[in-house]
Formats: sequence, structure tokens, C-alpha cells
Amino acid sequence: MKRTPLLTGFLLVLAILSVSCSSRTASQNSPQSSVYIENKGSDTIVNLALAWAEHYQSVHPDVRISVTGGGSGTGIASLINGTVDLANASRQIKSEEIEEAQSKGINPVEHIIARDAIAVIVNPQNPVTQLTLEQISDIYSGKISNWKEVGGEDRPIVRLSRETNSGTHVYFLETVLRLSEDDNKTLFSRDTLLLPSSEGIISEVRHNPNTIGYDGLGYVPHDLRVIAIAETEGKPYILPMISTVNDKSYPIARDLYMYTVGEPTGAIKDYLDWILSSEAQDIVVELGFVPILLYQP
Repeated sequence: MKRTPLLTGFLLVLAILSVSCSSRTASQNSPQSSVYIENKGSDTIVNLALAWAEHYQSVHPDVRISVTGGGSGTGIASLINGTVDLANASRQIKSEEIEEAQSKGINPVEHIIARDAIAVIVNPQNPVTQLTLEQISDIYSGKISNWKEVGGEDRPIVRLSRETNSGTHVYFLETVLRLSEDDNKTLFSRDTLLLPSSEGIISEVRHNPNTIGYDGLGYVPHDLRVIAIAETEGKPYILPMISTVNDKSYPIARDLYMYTVGEPTGAIKDYLDWILSSEAQDIVVELGFVPILLYQP
């Protein structure tokens, strides 16, 4: 049958309407779901967590991951309050935090996601290159107040620390100032400057030759001097690096954590599984941290 122009036009309009309706029906029947993961906590981990999230989202466009810092205490408090899916922490959750969480029906589950070395840093003009843990403890507690007491120049020591909400602050207090002794109650000297960020400590050390600070190794730039540390007098002085963290010869190293509410499932489990993969742990190395895949306990 020969089609007239009018019939052809009618059939074309009908075909367009049919395709449009079919597309709309398919869209309604198969909506693209989107998963949102809230990740908050440790400022030590925040750059690593951001890099992980960016990479993961690029290959999983259906997943959206929000990453913010604020300190380990902030992340754990948010987990206890039920406002985050993943809490980043550069210290282990405390027993009283676990009790508070459980009183609210929340069971925090710990996941080790990387390792870190705490580097003790000074200005490159400072001639001091090595210290024992006890000397560092004495510096931060105020027993030692002049660089000449540890082989440096006759200069006052300016002490820099992260603020008390920081997991790095808590770890440094317990491991360095208190020398990992349960009955040791040593505190930071009152004139210690508490700074809210790793970047703040780096800036102060860079511009003041009298300062001493500490920071996660991944945050320390090459223009600052990293101190070699001996566990006790007479033992070797060790610089922080992947190899010395893995063989446990560097005395100020720690695990880094993410905490979930109960055992993770679904998208959160998939994301944590990926974080433990070689692909994600390569990013750990790129940012100056220690990958857990290389760590042999």
C-alpha cells in the first residue's frame, strides 16, 4: 500500500510517542539508586580519606562519600550519636566511649585501615638531630626548657602540640610523655601551644627556629628536620619510614582506624573491603602513610 505524506507523518508521531512512553516506563521501573556514606573524624586521616573517597566515587558513581575532619574525638562522638556511618580515629576508642555507645544501643566495631609514624620535627636551623623518648618527654613536660640541655644552642624551647580533641595528641601523651606507663600521670607543660591542625604545627616549625612539634609522617614536608628517636639511652636512633614502622624499630608508630556501628553491611562493607585492597593501600603509600598489607605483626 502506498503511504501518503499525511499517513507517514502520523506514523512518525506515533513512533516518537511510543519510544517516549517506553523510555519513561523503563526509567520508572529501574531508577538509579544512590548510596550516601558519611565519614568524619581524625584530621590525621582526613587527606587519606578524601583521596580514597574521590577514587572510589570515580568508579562507583552510585556512591556518594562525604569526608570531614574535626579530630578523632569528634568522629567517635558522632558515631555514638548515630550521625555518621564511618568514624575515623588515630587512636583506639576508649572504654568509656564504648560504654556510652552501648548505653545508646550502638556497638562500635574497629577496623584497622593503615598505619602511621609520629614524626618529631624541628626547624632546619636547629642542629639537634636525635633525641631519646625520655628527653622528648622531659621537653614536653617542662623539665627541659633550653635546647642546650640536649646538645643544641642556647635557645628557649617552644613546644607545639595538637589540641586535646586530637587522637594524635592523646597518643603522644600516652606513648611519649607518659612513656607507655599506665601509672605515669605526666602532663604537657602549661606553656605548650595547642594548635588545631597539622598544617598549623608545620607552619610554626617552619618559621620559628626554637620550636619542636610532632605530626603524622604523611604531613611532614621535606624542608623540616625529622628527629631520629631512640627508645632509651644506648639504643639506636631511628628515623620514621615504612620499613622502620613495619619492623617495629621506630618507637612512635600506631594503627589508624575506622569505626562502624556494628559489623558493616552493604555499601559500607564494600567500601571498607576496597580500602583494604592493594589498590587503596597504594594510595596510603602515596600519601606517606604505612600500608597494612606490608605490616607483619
